[in-house]
Amino acid sequence: MKKRRSFSREFKREAAGMVLDQGFSYREVCRQLDLRETGLRRWVEQLQFERDGGVPKEALTDEQKKIQELESRIHRLEREKAILKKATALLVSDEINRSN
Repeated sequence: MKKRRSFSREFKREAAGMVLDQGFSYREVCRQLDLRETGLRRWVEQLQFERDGGVPKEALTDEQKKIQELESRIHRLEREKAILKKATALLVSDEINRSN
């Protein structure tokens, strides 16, 4: 059984760029970098998607990674804010009921 290799974001971008920017065929890049074509095709599709303005699931650039981290933090803070609003409403409601 072959051990699964992992590649850096930069390596994936460079490999995909060889197809998109330098005109190499998938087969040429795979042979040159010892890759499987399905993986390379996925990287090329992802890079093209990002270049077209799409938000990637897995960021390839440091900027995209930072954006994903910040978006994640925003969503977490929004959830926490909603919980605090509900808790405050319950406390206020409880105080009103006690004072009556």
